[in-house]
Amino acid sequence: MLDKMLLGRYINMDSWVHRLDPRTKLLASFYFIFAVFLADSWLGYAILALFTLLAIKLTGLSFKFFINGVKPMIWLILFTVVFQILFTNGGHVFWQWGPFVLSTGGLESGAFIFMRLVLIIMMSTILTLTTAPLELTDGIEHLLRPLTRFGFPAHELALMLAIALRYVPTLMDEAQKIMNAQRSRGVEFDQGSLMQRMKAVVPILVPLFISAFNRAEEMATAMEARGYRGAEGRTKYRQLAYSPADRQVRWALLVLALALLASRFWPVG
Repeated sequence: MLDKMLLGRYINMDSWVHRLDPRTKLLASFYFIFAVFLADSWLGYAILALFTLLAIKLTGLSFKFFINGVKPMIWLILFTVVFQILFTNGGHVFWQWGPFVLSTGGLESGAFIFMRLVLIIMMSTILTLTTAPLELTDGIEHLLRPLTRFGFPAHELALMLAIALRYVPTLMDEAQKIMNAQRSRGVEFDQGSLMQRMKAVVPILVPLFISAFNRAEEMATAMEARGYRGAEGRTKYRQLAYSPADRQVRWALLVLALALLASRFWPVG
């Protein structure tokens, strides 16, 4: 299932979303995540879901692609949802045992948490699938550039975040290869008790860490060979510039904000 992890991968296409300025996509993603936490009704989450579906449509990628991308994190999502359901009280109580409560308020809160996590994962996946690592680095650096006058290392932080994000799928692929090699030797990761499964994972960690350190050393050597000395004195080959499509995104975000504001006063939910 690790090979289906989409977060951090980039797919080179020529869709409407791919052509957007990376700064627009970064700000839109942060704005959307903020809006997700402000939603407090079924109507509000329905509006956010429609906005996400429209964004996925504009990427030119299949919706099944994003569903498969959520699957590797489904256990974390379900654990969070169950935790929220059992420890949230409100409305009609169906069952109670000690601190654990099953109520209508808990079920609704669990459903909202599920929607929040799925929408955030999908929007974050849209950002990484449609934005090249170099573009992502330039976008973050441009957004943080005003802080450099206070001594903030905007370039170094942007480079660090972009490398870390880019290495997520690389490490996942490496872990999948190690697991396949272990399976060929008779190791079963999906059978036995919980303790046995945890012990089966231990032989994966050592070669995975060694591979990660080797890749980090190779990257450091490559950057040094190309004369990388930080942000001082560096120029940009590709200059970022906003387009009419970026202005359309701003209007779309304004409409989304107004729709969410209206949903808070709508009699439904």
